Amino acid sequence: MSAGSAAPKPGDPGVRTGRTAGPGRGGSRFGRLLRGGGLLRSRPVLRLFARWVRRPLLPAVRLWWRNIQLRIVAGTLLMSLGVVLLLGLVVIGQVRNGLLEAKERAAQSQAAGGFSAAQDRAATTPSAPGQQGGVRAGASVNWRSTLVEQLASGGQSAFNVVALSLDTGDTASRGARASGEVDPTTSVPADLRHWVAQGTGTFQKFTRIHYTSGKASEPGLVIGKRLNDADGDQYELYYLFPLSQEEDSLTLVKGTLATAGLFVVVLLGAIAWLMVRQVVTPVRMAAGIAERLSAGRLQERMKVTGEDDIARLGEAFNKMASNLQLKIQQLEELSRMQRRFVSDVSHELRTPLTTVRMAADVIHEARVDFDPITARSAELLGDQLDRFESLLSDLLEISRFDAGAAALEAEPIDLRQVVRRVIGGAEPLAERKGTRIVVLGDQQPVVAEADARRVERVLRNLVVNAVEHGEGRDVVVKLAAAGGAVAVAVRDYGVGLKPGEATRVFNRFWRADPARARTTGGTGLGLSIAVEDARLHGGWLQAWGEAGGGSQFRLTLPRTADEPLRGSPIPLEPEDSRRNREQTAAGRGQESGRLTAVPAQPVGDRSALAVPPRLPAPPRATVDPTALPGSGARVVARTATDGDGGTGPATAGGNGHLEREDGTRGR
Repeated sequence: MSAGSAAPKPGDPGVRTGRTAGPGRGGSRFGRLLRGGGLLRSRPVLRLFARWVRRPLLPAVRLWWRNIQLRIVAGTLLMSLGVVLLLGLVVIGQVRNGLLEAKERAAQSQAAGGFSAAQDRAATTPSAPGQQGGVRAGASVNWRSTLVEQLASGGQSAFNVVALSLDTGDTASRGARASGEVDPTTSVPADLRHWVAQGTGTFQKFTRIHYTSGKASEPGLVIGKRLNDADGDQYELYYLFPLSQEEDSLTLVKGTLATAGLFVVVLLGAIAWLMVRQVVTPVRMAAGIAERLSAGRLQERMKVTGEDDIARLGEAFNKMASNLQLKIQQLEELSRMQRRFVSDVSHELRTPLTTVRMAADVIHEARVDFDPITARSAELLGDQLDRFESLLSDLLEISRFDAGAAALEAEPIDLRQVVRRVIGGAEPLAERKGTRIVVLGDQQPVVAEADARRVERVLRNLVVNAVEHGEGRDVVVKLAAAGGAVAVAVRDYGVGLKPGEATRVFNRFWRADPARARTTGGTGLGLSIAVEDARLHGGWLQAWGEAGGGSQFRLTLPRTADEPLRGSPIPLEPEDSRRNREQTAAGRGQESGRLTAVPAQPVGDRSALAVPPRLPAPPRATVDPTALPGSGARVVARTATDGDGGTGPATAGGNGHLEREDGTRGR
């Protein structure tokens, strides 16, 4: 067996190494804990702990996501650090392998010469026949001591020599000899001794060399071989080569690479920061100027220096800002001219309209003396003059809103009285349509600081529209109050609204069905004026509808004129909507499925609309004194819901909750 092929090294199949324990029973117990729901019960505690840990990190996370320069510099540092670490590992590995290979070749050459010299000395030294066993053993030990001293003397501290006897029954030959105060028992590994005792070649292993003088241990390479002494007895001879110089060289290389790598990483971070700053600074300036432009400061411009891409970007930004300023000024001037034109035309038309109105009244009063065609013409003239006068009034009101001249005359009013006046005015139209108007939630005062004239105009528009588009079915008007808000909702069961029309219905002159005739002489500006009246109060006017399922318009006002709205006491989507009915039916089906295993039998097709053409009279409700205005209570008395979809009076979103403007609910 040759020295190069037979020498086992760490990592070879013959060398035993430590093994890491596997998952074991602990992993299975953790899995059983997960499957058993032990961690599920501790989720609230984990959530609280995660929130407690995350709270101090939120500013850093916010800074990370808002600062692109920080992200680029940090990314550059991380990537450069990874590259430096990878290169450092490669370089250190190459240097270590080179040093060890050079040391190994020199050590093998030195050890081979020593083994040859020891074998030659044993062959040339004659044994003394006739000596007793003890004397012969002593001579053998002295011979090995002399051999170790002679072999180690040529090393000049470059290596040490250890001679050990084979593990046999002969106790007289167990003497161990070592040079340089080396501890032979701990310095020569047991597995290496086993290989030497079993084989005939040269074996080596990297280990640590220990000393009996208290000197610190050091890494080394041990090369051993089994030889025969002068008496023919077998013994083990080992060469121990310290690797201190190689270790010092490798430490120096590591320190140099670490210092150079750190310097390179810092230098790359500084370079990235400087380069990114040249790009990010103009972008930040542009973002700040854009914010000031959006705030109305149209004279803001970027400072442009140079002729590079950033400079061209700044020039394009400034040109865009100049064009926007010019266009906005032109649009503002055009808007002022349009508002003034509408206002002037409306005022100028007042005088001829008054004259025509007087003449039309005279003709209308004398129509009994005319023939039927002329009498009908007089009636049509009066009706169209009414529409013309209404249109002029709406145009004047719109011009006031556009000019910001609309004033609010707020005073405490009871919305029930306003609703009664509106319903009284809409009764003739409702009788012609065959519609009944039902009021819910008027058992207690609903008081708010508002302009009675504007609120009445809003509600009149909503009720008249509901009657006109209700297809002869009932119209439900709900009143409710909770917290700092009051609300009035008008619900009809007519044609409804298609998807997307709930937001466009408040546009000026917009009509859901252009081909539909206006029997009441609408101008197309009613809802536009109504939403402006609601905004003037600091309130909301919102619409909900579904095709074929009717619609609901909700007016929400604050109790106090200056109090901001946080929610509405009436949900925007009614409880008897198609989606809510389906969810309720699905919930009842699941409940019945849990109670009995017998499936429910079909009872025939039902109408898509759960609300009958006529609603029963609303049941009486007991008044809760704590819900009266001014008490600060958030709960309003509820009545028992009827059997056709629960159209009883709404109370704070159904459960004492306020529904926000976007349709969500909160306390």
